[in-house]
Amino acid sequence: MNPPSKKSITLKQPDDWHIHLRDGEALPRTVNDAARQFERVLVMPNLTPPIIDVPAALAYRQRILDALEDGLSLDPKMALYLTDTTTAATVEQAAENPHCVAFKWYPAGATTNSDSGVTDTKKIYPALESMQKHGVVLCIHGEVTDSHIDIFDREAVFIDRTLNNIVRDFPTLKIVFEHITTKDAVDFVVDSPNTVAATITAHHLRYNRNAMLAGGIRPHYYCLPILKRSEHQQALITAATSGNPKFFLGTDSAPHLQGDKESSCGCAGSYTAFSALEFYAEVFAEQNALDQFEGFSSQFGAEFYGLSPHQSTVDLMHKSLAIPEYLDMSGSKLIPLDAGCTLNWQLV
Repeated sequence: MNPPSKKSITLKQPDDWHIHLRDGEALPRTVNDAARQFERVLVMPNLTPPIIDVPAALAYRQRILDALEDGLSLDPKMALYLTDTTTAATVEQAAENPHCVAFKWYPAGATTNSDSGVTDTKKIYPALESMQKHGVVLCIHGEVTDSHIDIFDREAVFIDRTLNNIVRDFPTLKIVFEHITTKDAVDFVVDSPNTVAATITAHHLRYNRNAMLAGGIRPHYYCLPILKRSEHQQALITAATSGNPKFFLGTDSAPHLQGDKESSCGCAGSYTAFSALEFYAEVFAEQNALDQFEGFSSQFGAEFYGLSPHQSTVDLMHKSLAIPEYLDMSGSKLIPLDAGCTLNWQLV
């Protein structure tokens, strides 16, 4: 590990271009953790029932704003849930609303609350054509769901089987390959047109599958797409710290209560919103790449979505930060990533 090249860093206020806030009793926890870290977030729509149209998205956005504590602010940008029956008219309505900036493609059964997701790619071609026409971003959870395909190979197979065709058939459609986890995905994004970008999570930068499986099963490191080999982790680190504007910050932070994670069938997701910027800073500092952190966290994502970076700033100091053993979420325990550990960076 390299020593940090700087003891502090000032960034334009960062954005999170992929976050799960959930709903109801979860919001006071998730919304305010996000607001302490970010100015703007892209909120995922996989609720029960999913957010499939503009009225539902705007109602959800208002619930998020209502959960903010006094003195905190947040600009939630909304992603709508893409289904087999999403119409071109729904896409056009989203394009006309400044708060609705994307549609999220979940292959049916790929992850949490994805049962309403896409079952046949051809069924969504009319919606994709409308998205291309109106400049709406397509966010993709890029994994196949075939039970016979190894879980560690599902991202690479999705690229070969589906994503190559989408980029070919919709050459001006803006696509974000979400929470990429493999060298295959990094290479695909680098080699694709400038209409294709990717988000990278803090937990996929910090860890590989040994963290989840070596010496015992650690369910709080279980996420989807799943952690991969160290060679894939290194490819993600190289991409994130490279200064390539195709790669930007998206935490995929997802709150699951302790009992739902630590069970005979634990659910997928890592909660990083509590200390997301500190996690990322740790990685960039280890690579002596803090000079690339602002582009990754504050600039590239906003520009891809056609928005301006913020002018306000935040400061991070090279100072110890203890991660709590647990957080309270509506009276129950939520275990954050790296619970009980100490980080070397702290948001001031």
